[in-house]
Amino acid sequence: MIDDKKTVLIVGGGAVGAIAAVNLETGGLATVTIVLRSNYNVVQEKGYTIESCDHGKLNGWRPSVVRNTVPNLIEEDIPPYDYVILCTKNIPDIPPTAVDLVAPALPKNSNKTTLLLLQNGLNIERPFLRPHPYVPILSGISMIGSAESSPGHIVQDEGDKLLIGAFPTSNINPAVPERRAEQFVEMYGKARKTDCKYSPDVLHDRWKKLVFNACLNPICAITGLDDGRLRLADGALDGLVRPAMWEIVGAARAVCGVQLADDVVEATINVDPLESYLKPSMQQDLDKGNFIEFENLLGEPLREGRNAGFAMPTLEVLYQLAKAIQWRIKEERGLVEVPKKK
Repeated sequence: MIDDKKTVLIVGGGAVGAIAAVNLETGGLATVTIVLRSNYNVVQEKGYTIESCDHGKLNGWRPSVVRNTVPNLIEEDIPPYDYVILCTKNIPDIPPTAVDLVAPALPKNSNKTTLLLLQNGLNIERPFLRPHPYVPILSGISMIGSAESSPGHIVQDEGDKLLIGAFPTSNINPAVPERRAEQFVEMYGKARKTDCKYSPDVLHDRWKKLVFNACLNPICAITGLDDGRLRLADGALDGLVRPAMWEIVGAARAVCGVQLADDVVEATINVDPLESYLKPSMQQDLDKGNFIEFENLLGEPLREGRNAGFAMPTLEVLYQLAKAIQWRIKEERGLVEVPKKK
């Protein structure tokens, strides 16, 4: 049981981070500091406007502390936070990396702070293991329908479901991150407004979500079709979606023995009502002209499959297309040099 309030730092206060902050503050077991970027001025001046199926309408809501920079524990003489939650997009090919972003807020040579990666993809914990060998690292699998329609305006139309587990780290007794994960579940679910559960099988959770995120996410982004229209388009399911999903299912088994349910492909295709015409996050990012997070969603499972000798031809094409799209965005942002047209 939690016998005192925990200090929580959330880095990234968009659609997912904002709802996480509401859950933690509402439960009364945490004091939340949130780090914002593009929506900082709006939230600092007026607070969030939140329309939530879990929490109702919240006008002018703020967590305990709102910042526009990641705290530097040493320079600002701040005690270590109990939890640091990373809710930003994970785009390792665009600086700063996730490690560089949160490093100032993580103590050196101490397990006081627990890092929760509330992000998508595979192997996202690995970059943290060498620079922060004593920090317990948790996996957060979020299944929520939430979007930031404009800066500081959050619309949550699907209930918040969260799976929390512990990534294995060689320098830490496994009991430590497991206990921290269970403690976080208690803290996050205290207000009884959300479905937050402890899950000991992190690899299964992450491969299962890749059936959606490595397949429907990029296919919708590349074709420009939302997940409803993709189901209506001639040949799209049998020619693109199902082959990609079965490659993820096979790779999970070949790489680490993860056995996904027999119905996982069809259940994932139909996870949302067709008439919702929902745009997955990668498609939303492209619509906004933002960078896409494809390396951990596509690149990592593809590389793991290759290393295990498992062929993934559909994922290979999707990955190269996503990589080319990212290059185009880099050119638009002036991050790559292109020879002048003759």
